[in-house]
Amino acid sequence: MQKLFAFYLAVSLLALIAFGSFVPYSPNLQSEIRNPQSAFPNSSSPPWGFFAHKRINRLAVLTLPPEMMVFFKPHIDWLADHAVDPDMRRYASKQEAPRHYIDLDVYGTPPFDQLPRLWIDAMIKYTDVWATTASGDTVQVFGSERPVPENLARSYKDFFFRQLLPRFYKDEFLLDADSLNALLQASGIPLHAQTAFFSEHLSEHGIVPWHLQKMQRDLTEAFRQRNSRRILRLCADMGHYIGDAHVPLHTTSNYNGQKTGQHGIHGFWESRVPELFADEEYDFFVGKPVYIADPANYFWQAVFDSHSMVDSVLTMERNLSRSFPSDRQMCPDLRNGLSVLAPCRDYAAAYQTALQGMMERRMRAAIHAVGSAWYTAWVDAGQPDMTKMDVPISTEDELKEEAEMQKMYGQGKILGRPEEH
Repeated sequence: MQKLFAFYLAVSLLALIAFGSFVPYSPNLQSEIRNPQSAFPNSSSPPWGFFAHKRINRLAVLTLPPEMMVFFKPHIDWLADHAVDPDMRRYASKQEAPRHYIDLDVYGTPPFDQLPRLWIDAMIKYTDVWATTASGDTVQVFGSERPVPENLARSYKDFFFRQLLPRFYKDEFLLDADSLNALLQASGIPLHAQTAFFSEHLSEHGIVPWHLQKMQRDLTEAFRQRNSRRILRLCADMGHYIGDAHVPLHTTSNYNGQKTGQHGIHGFWESRVPELFADEEYDFFVGKPVYIADPANYFWQAVFDSHSMVDSVLTMERNLSRSFPSDRQMCPDLRNGLSVLAPCRDYAAAYQTALQGMMERRMRAAIHAVGSAWYTAWVDAGQPDMTKMDVPISTEDELKEEAEMQKMYGQGKILGRPEEH
């Protein structure tokens, strides 16, 4: 990979002279036009590429049973178009990025038995609750230095569920001091908080398998309420996160090969190869969706399966870059009227062959998983009659929110961890 990009830089300079306007390949080209500093091999580019995310959502619709298809098929274009909304929100909220990945390697080695599988258990384990006292001291009430007493575990979990989790999703970290004091008083802990807040340590390494658990519950409730607008928005977002969970490089701290001298491999694997070969060669017939009896375990298994492929993703590319002619690794291409440099078609094909069609298998698995998650939420909600759903029309506030998201995206400033996207 190092030789590849050494060649890449040399060709870039020559191309700049020859073509006047010649920029490297990235699926997020329009953003790079506005922010030229991001137009380098290790720059940000959307996970799975916009192409693959849209394709996954679109094809997931076609897996659904007729009872669901009657509602979803008329909205298939909307679901495909909005499959990339979570990527665009990364330009507006620092809390968005962690929902796309998890760095499993920082938690040890498989089978990661010490890693809580349920969201609330993980948050409790990796969250510290702090209080300021009347004397002005700031003390840790519960957390890494002060574990929750066993006799308080149930009450604390209830407090955590009511007080902390809702604030986490609203980017609020101040807690209600009175509620904390009531818990402490009932437990006989001699501490009176003047103010209270919490700090969590999960987000720094990603939360995608836990976030999907919440989304599954939210989607089920949306089906119960027959809220067609919320159903579509949750389905579009959920399809994106499930797609991310099926990308091996979304499960490692070496997300872009930066630890192994393979900068740019993220976009190569998830964007360039699918864009070249998906429509021409991939078989996307994945069959009917299945009912997911244990969503938490299902989402974790998808992440574990992806993580098991990380070594192959990196090793195969490294070996290929050493054996493949260097002058045939990066080639000029035309995108949106601009000349770009991208991994050559032959080089991408050789990488796909070396991985024995891994990208196709992961896209197929993602499509089936998305359809199955949607289907499961509908079943768990009692299989509401989709023929009687209202056609959702975007409200004025929603249109303003979308316009603001587009504006933030256009500025090209990702908030939170920017490295892989």
